[in-house]
Amino acid sequence: MRNNLPPYAVSDTNSRGRRIHEDPPTGRSQFQRDRDRVIHSTAFRRLEYKTQVFVNHEGDLFRTRLTHSLEVAQIGRSIARNLQLNEELVEAISLAHDLGHTPFGHAGQDALDNCMKAHGGFEHNLQSLRVVDILEERYARFDGLNLCFETREGILKRATKSKAQALGELGERFLHGRSASLEAQLANLADEIAYNNHDVDDGVRSGLITQAQLEEIEIFARHLHQVKQHYPDIAGRRLVHETVRGMINTLATDLTTQSKVHIEAANPNSPDNVREMPTLVGFSDTIRQQQQELKRFLHKNLYKHYQVMRMSNKAHHIVEKLFSAFAAEPALLPPKYQHKFRDHGHQIIADYIAGMTDRYAIKEYRRMFAIIED
Repeated sequence: MRNNLPPYAVSDTNSRGRRIHEDPPTGRSQFQRDRDRVIHSTAFRRLEYKTQVFVNHEGDLFRTRLTHSLEVAQIGRSIARNLQLNEELVEAISLAHDLGHTPFGHAGQDALDNCMKAHGGFEHNLQSLRVVDILEERYARFDGLNLCFETREGILKRATKSKAQALGELGERFLHGRSASLEAQLANLADEIAYNNHDVDDGVRSGLITQAQLEEIEIFARHLHQVKQHYPDIAGRRLVHETVRGMINTLATDLTTQSKVHIEAANPNSPDNVREMPTLVGFSDTIRQQQQELKRFLHKNLYKHYQVMRMSNKAHHIVEKLFSAFAAEPALLPPKYQHKFRDHGHQIIADYIAGMTDRYAIKEYRRMFAIIED
């Protein structure tokens, strides 16, 4: 718990607080309390069985939403310390940012969004906010986790103006073109660093992309060459790990250096002052372009690989069939959700499906549609 943060960093003293007042925690900061509540939540535990790119049952060595969130938090905290930002806030945002993600990764989100088109759509950042504001049921005095405004602000990366209008103070920045806190800006880019680089690692491990293909990508090729220069006999997994490690270090260092330049030039005097400025946390133009090249490569060669697309197609089918069945006959929902459906309609079906792990969604599909269960 650091008390010597600069005035532009979020702290306990300049926080906008919680929706429902609570006495300050003893022996920890407000944002340590937020982090701890996220870690103890049901939604956080479920991330262990929610996929990134590869569905959970395809192998034990691939990243899950849980391991991804831990990697984001680690990268985010390291950079936050170097920028003199609130590490605990960055960590809380990082650990909570995927709590609302569906089973089956982006394929599940796309399918659920399609199912919800007539009912306002579905977006996992908004669902993550819904989890921490409403859906977690742990405390006697309130629904959700009652997190600080700044943690909730960081979880909500984007929102349409129509959605933002219903979010009150939290939605104002989307209506008026304002920025989020520096800590929220950092957590967003730590997420990007983490998933780009671990998708390279998992993609090579799976055999869906090759080292030879990646050598066409500037940032990978440069770090691969550096590793080979230092360790001429290195090969296999160690070579890939050292290359990815170097890429992460370069991205984190560039983000730190460039953000310091932006912050010093802007000289904000409070978190609210930061919100009135353009985004200050960011990469240099050169590194941003190299990041974009890597993202385009992964989209084309990994996310659109025919084997990934086959599983994505199955995921679409499972989510759409479950949603259609529950919408046609809400009595098929568990009793807890039947009661809520009467008051809140199809959003409750989305809550139920989004809360599923990969393996639970597959089991529920079999229970619903298999003539004879295994």
